[in-house]
Amino acid sequence: MAPIEKHGSLKVNNDRLTDAYGQPVRLYGMSTHGLAWRPEYVCEETFRALRDEWGTNTVRLALYTHEYHGYCTDGDKAVLRGILYKGIDLAVKLGMYVIVDWHVLGEFSPLVYADEAEVLFEELTRRYGSCPNLIYEICNEPNGTAEWHDIKEYSERVIPVIRRNDPEAVVLVGTPEWSQHCDQALAEPLGFDNIMYTFHFYSATHHDRLRSRLINCLDAGLPVFISECSMTEASGHGRTDLESNDSWFKIIDRYGLSYIVWSLSASREESGVIQNGCGKLSGWTDDDLKSTGRWFKDRFLSEND
Repeated sequence: MAPIEKHGSLKVNNDRLTDAYGQPVRLYGMSTHGLAWRPEYVCEETFRALRDEWGTNTVRLALYTHEYHGYCTDGDKAVLRGILYKGIDLAVKLGMYVIVDWHVLGEFSPLVYADEAEVLFEELTRRYGSCPNLIYEICNEPNGTAEWHDIKEYSERVIPVIRRNDPEAVVLVGTPEWSQHCDQALAEPLGFDNIMYTFHFYSATHHDRLRSRLINCLDAGLPVFISECSMTEASGHGRTDLESNDSWFKIIDRYGLSYIVWSLSASREESGVIQNGCGKLSGWTDDDLKSTGRWFKDRFLSEND
């Protein structure tokens, strides 16, 4: 049974993501790398492999806004929208959930491209507003000088745009310092229903201090969604830390958190789960995967045991 057939429309009840029947549900899957850089993985062959061979129920589509060929800088908007729509349509066809990730990063504050965000989310929700598969992640990783009041101002502009055409959609909101300060959202939450706040971790860099911050927010009832994580360093490069990663996933299991892994790519980064030079779009063997890919594939499959 496809994930959407099993769970239907999603909703945030108190601090939990629940399905159409009011039961807690956990989403888990892979994030693409930047759509401008790794478009080859946005295809039915790959998404079907993620669903059937890896057991995932969700895919995240990372639309970079600022970086090289970013949507709001020197990227071809029509081409990038085409890749984004293709990814959404494929996920819907396969009965998977799909997160549209407005990938704020290099510009620091989501307010920099707020006008462009309003236009895109208006277009997206006019096109897909009645589709239960979609989740909107409106600002990936605010950082640098971006503060919670900037994110609130941005959210209070963009969320009403989404709500006009998709009033029940689940919306994911980033938090300061690369989506690590969920405590600031707890202190001053947004006044919308069906909102979750994102938290990101990279196990070789992030340890007990951030784990304690997350646990404190969860215990206080904040709805949190892990929309990006890996077992590497925060740069995506370097070593992996299995001990720290196990500690993170004990929290994920204890609280029934949804999580998305970075990233579906054969990049030079260790966080790119496919080996460099592997051109396969499905049917990856253990030899085709980096250690991150092998670990997370096993983890996804264990969700279905």
